[in-house]
Amino acid sequence: MATRSPARPTVVCFVRHGTTPTTGKVLPGRAKGLHLAESGHGEAERAGARLAALGAVQALYCSPLERARETAKAIAGHVGVRAVVDRGLLECDFGEWTGADLAALRKLPEWDAVQHHPAGFRFPGGESFTELQARMAATVERLVTRHPGGVVVAVSHADPIKIAVGDAMGVPLDLVQRTVVSPCSVSVVAYSPGGPAVLAVNSTGDLAALGIAHGPGGGRS
Repeated sequence: MATRSPARPTVVCFVRHGTTPTTGKVLPGRAKGLHLAESGHGEAERAGARLAALGAVQALYCSPLERARETAKAIAGHVGVRAVVDRGLLECDFGEWTGADLAALRKLPEWDAVQHHPAGFRFPGGESFTELQARMAATVERLVTRHPGGVVVAVSHADPIKIAVGDAMGVPLDLVQRTVVSPCSVSVVAYSPGGPAVLAVNSTGDLAALGIAHGPGGGRS
């Protein structure tokens, strides 16, 4: 009796947006009007070239914020797929902390909870980490269901990507801040019926070495 080959996993490449003029200085959150710095545009172009080495990218999604859309636009030029905005990839809602200076926030007693007990923390007037976790889980499930066996690029922000990767690895929410997600880094997860496999985290190098290229038309439904 002929045996069926296992279903090809859906590969999701999570990309953090490129560097902005306030990266590492301010917690911009969902505030509008923040664009990529010149260095960020260069990072986005290089990320696009690395992602093109994966073969046929089936879909490209991005957060609606300008810095993510600009990153996705640069990537689109390399992978040949139009970027589509998906609000599920939006940055965490930092509420009253939006736009605050990071140096000042680090002096607050609440900052220790952000770093070491995010599962119990809600940003004042904003989103909780558990809500962000649920949102990202629903978003990933939707994208994987929509593109079975394909390669999907999702341009988002540091905390949402940390949580998505942490979920794939089975890491408790309180430990996700141990993961570093740099501007325009790529974190790759293969989702299959048997469970997710994390192929790369915070990668800024050669993605072709992962050996997941699907080839022309591969993975298209």
